[in-house]
Amino acid sequence: MRRIDKGAWGNWITDGWPMEQITVSEHDKMILRDLAKQFRELCERPIEQEKIKLWTAHNDLQETRPLILVDMENGWNEAIRFDRDIQCEGVMAGDWEMWLRKEIMYGTKIKDDKPLTPVFYLPYYGVNTEWGITSDHEGSGDINEAYSWKPKLADMEEEFEELDIDTVIEDPYVKVDEETSMATYNLAKEVFDGILDVEFRTWWFWSSHMVLAYSHLRGIDGMMVDFYDYPDKVHEIFQRLTTGYINKLRQIEREGWLYNNVGNTFVGSGGLGWTNQLHPDPKNRKLKDMWGLCEAQEAVGLSPAMFHEFIFPYHKQVAEQFGLTCYACCEPADPFWEDIKTLHNLRRVSVSQWANAEKMSEYLGRDFVYSYKACSSDVAVPNMDEGHVRKTLAHTLSHTRNNNVEFILKDLHTIGDKPEQVFRWVEILREEIARIYG
Repeated sequence: MRRIDKGAWGNWITDGWPMEQITVSEHDKMILRDLAKQFRELCERPIEQEKIKLWTAHNDLQETRPLILVDMENGWNEAIRFDRDIQCEGVMAGDWEMWLRKEIMYGTKIKDDKPLTPVFYLPYYGVNTEWGITSDHEGSGDINEAYSWKPKLADMEEEFEELDIDTVIEDPYVKVDEETSMATYNLAKEVFDGILDVEFRTWWFWSSHMVLAYSHLRGIDGMMVDFYDYPDKVHEIFQRLTTGYINKLRQIEREGWLYNNVGNTFVGSGGLGWTNQLHPDPKNRKLKDMWGLCEAQEAVGLSPAMFHEFIFPYHKQVAEQFGLTCYACCEPADPFWEDIKTLHNLRRVSVSQWANAEKMSEYLGRDFVYSYKACSSDVAVPNMDEGHVRKTLAHTLSHTRNNNVEFILKDLHTIGDKPEQVFRWVEILREEIARIYG
């Protein structure tokens, strides 16, 4: 099986390495240090500090030009390949090299508004149990290929109403291997000594995924029917999932495993975290000093009334744990805006390709960040249509003049084996911003 990039959603490495892989040869160390020096040079450019100021003002709802952020996601495996571009021989060193090459590509090729900061991020080596809800998958096992799945309780009928949910939904928790994690950290400090700082950053709470968990339990069709047939059971399960997730958040906080996402960190379903309105203490990080996210992509198709009854009360409980909240991902937010806007700490709202973009512009005004999810298929084709890209970006810019708007290009399963299309997409957007904003 072809080796793939371990980063996801905002250029994070999401898994650590077992003790037997925590080694860096002299050959690999030379490669890593050379790349780290190139990266550090880019970080020292004055423009990087300008980008930080721009994101801070943007997130604090000050008027700025539109911001641009790209994450090629699976497309990174076409832009930088292990079998073609990675020179390190060790498994962990190869992952580190991939991370550095991606950061360098941001500064030299992509040229969006992602600041480069001289920090190398490491994940803890541990286990995030979620809720113990599994599905039977049929397919290759490769997350980048198609598969089918059967929900755990898909076949239950009347007996579902009497189900003891404690027997199928476990208490989620995180378990960290401190010895292995610190061995990785100490080795990284040695490899990058005098060039880059090293920090832990592990993604254990991007979203609560409560609706996704329910669909894994009953299936999408089953969940939709349950809203009608077993409303009390639906509430019982969602409250169980919500309580479990909040307890896991508090455990991570208590153990000191929270990271600072008020900075050069992907937050919500798009955007970076700099703001003057959250003030995390590096020695005692709290959820109240962080960004959170609520989304319910699997609930598309619900009426506003059903969303209000079955989904929003549980999202509200999660949102209240954080200092600032982001809302939505690929699902349209406009049908549910009357509920969403009541979140007291709401700041960033995703406006996806399935949303009514003009209506969301009116709803959000300058009271929230308008996080526009650009059409990923525009750069996923073998040959990008530049005229079409320019026209659609200009149309969005024309109706977001009165918004704090950011353009997020992500959700890329392919880039047509042409990373230059992504680079050109950024160039076109910059040209249109300059033309429309002056």
